[in-house]
Amino acid sequence: MPSDASLAVTRMGRPTYHSSSRSRAGVVQRSAWRFQWLTPCGPRRWAVPCGQSRQTVERSELRGWAAYGYCASHSRHFWGLRLYLLCAPDGMPISFCLAPANAGERDVAAAMLERARAAELLTGGQIIVADKGFSGEFEQIVSSFEATLVRPDRKNEKPRFGKLGGVRQWIESIYNTTKDQLNLEQHGGRIPEGVWVRVCQRVLALAAGVWHSWLLWEARIIDSPGRHFINYDH
Repeated sequence: MPSDASLAVTRMGRPTYHSSSRSRAGVVQRSAWRFQWLTPCGPRRWAVPCGQSRQTVERSELRGWAAYGYCASHSRHFWGLRLYLLCAPDGMPISFCLAPANAGERDVAAAMLERARAAELLTGGQIIVADKGFSGEFEQIVSSFEATLVRPDRKNEKPRFGKLGGVRQWIESIYNTTKDQLNLEQHGGRIPEGVWVRVCQRVLALAAGVWHSWLLWEARIIDSPGRHFINYDH
C-alpha cells in the first residue's frame, strides 16, 4: 500500500506538471525550431480534434478558438483545430501553427510562411511542396518568398508536375509519425494553453527524433539518416 505522503505527491504531481508545461510552451516551441539548424535539410495541415459531442463543445474553454471543419482522412466533420506544418523532406519541423478548423487554409499557410521568412527560417531558393488545393494566388505568394511551389496538377490545367505520388508517400509518413507514434490526436488538452503546449511537445519530439537519427547515421550505427521512429516503439 502506498503511504499518505506518496498519495499526496501523486495527486499534486499531474496538475503541477501541466501548469508548469503550459508556462513553458514558448520554450518548447523555440526548442523545436532550433533543431532544424542541427540537421541538413511543404505547407501541410491535418486535424487536431478537441471535442466530439455538442455538450462538450458548449461548455469547452476552447470555444472562440476551435471550430467545426471536415477531416478528409477520417471522412467526417469534427470540432477542433488544424495543425499546419512546414517541414524538411526528412521530417524536421521548420515552422508550425494551429488555426480554427474552418479557417481558410491558404490564408493560414501564407501567414505561416510569412512568419517563417521573418524569422529567417526560409532564406530563399527552397522548393515548397503542397497539395493541389494550394493553387491560384498562393503560388504568387510563395514566389514572393523567393521560393518555388510544387503541387499535384489539377484536372483543369496544363500538366506540369504530375501526381507527385512518391512525394505524397513521405508526406503521409510524417503524418503517421506525428499522429500515431506521438499521439497527436489524443493530446488531452482542455484549455487553449494546454492544447498548444501539447502540440508543441509533439513537434519537439519529432524534431528531436529526426536530429537523433542523423547523429546515429553519422556514427554509422544506422544505414540511413532521417526518421527512424520505429526504434522508439520498443
